[in-house]
Amino acid sequence: MTRPITLFTGQWADLPFEEVARLAGEWGFDGLEIACWGDHLDPRRAAEDDNYLQGRLDILEKNNLQVFAIANHLTGQAVCDDPIDERHQGILSAEIWGDGDPEGVRRRAAESMKDTARAAARLGVKTVTGFTGSSIWKAVAMFPPASQAMIDAGYQDFADRWNPILDVFEEEGVRFALEVHPSEIAYDYWTAKRTLEAIGHRKSFGLNFDPSHFIWQDLDPVMFLQDFAEHILHVHVKESIRQLDGRNGRLGSHLAWADPRRGWDFVTAGHGNVQWNRIFRTLNAIGYDGPTSIEWEDAGMDRLIGAPQALAMVQELARIAPPAAAFDAAFATR
Repeated sequence: MTRPITLFTGQWADLPFEEVARLAGEWGFDGLEIACWGDHLDPRRAAEDDNYLQGRLDILEKNNLQVFAIANHLTGQAVCDDPIDERHQGILSAEIWGDGDPEGVRRRAAESMKDTARAAARLGVKTVTGFTGSSIWKAVAMFPPASQAMIDAGYQDFADRWNPILDVFEEEGVRFALEVHPSEIAYDYWTAKRTLEAIGHRKSFGLNFDPSHFIWQDLDPVMFLQDFAEHILHVHVKESIRQLDGRNGRLGSHLAWADPRRGWDFVTAGHGNVQWNRIFRTLNAIGYDGPTSIEWEDAGMDRLIGAPQALAMVQELARIAPPAAAFDAAFATR
């Protein structure tokens, strides 16, 4: 089973898009998952400006790359978040932040996500990855106690804000893949189920599978793939590593990203706790044929060295043969 291997440009947004495309093409990537920040992709311009859109396509063609997905995590985060504060100002464009009034920020973020669907369709892309934000992530510690009514209201808020966005996704023939991730409306197994239920299992809404966010929560990524197989629209390849020594913990202690006291960190694919052999076998078994997108977040390794190394690892994993038809049929009945 051949799956395209892409580079997620989100962690490269400090470089011009043309430079990232050149590097990815030289390293041998099949394509890009293009981030809608930095100068990589402006969704409004891509939705409206033919010359801008063609310029992005020309850069891809020049470097023998395709675009398999676009990503708008930063803007999507602001659609449901509460509170909206200085953290959001740091990740949003001035246009979306505006005067900082929280409801205005959420409304403008929602409109930008609609433009993202339109931009994806014009690029010939079927999947947008990203975040949704959450009005109830602030209650994850459950103290002071969060009532069931408060949690229910959080999922209703998500549905109310995202259903109109998904209407546009469906009009454009594009799907949104939520990255199951702490700080989102879906951050683990059971919240993913509740999220899908909240919007009635709309076909335009699925999941971006990134096992690094499961490992430090002690969740089994393979079980997640098996149970949510029909909802997996996109796959990120990166790892997390836990270094628990009795002092550091899973929640990070408000320490800097690369501080070893933090207790866990994201590392180069192939150097952490994710069992990629099992995961790729399971991707084969469930019939996933979409992109495997390398997301670079290893603060302890030069990305110019690590990214091509990660590509080589994924290329090797891609050689795992899909299951025989008899096994495939048996798996489908589980």
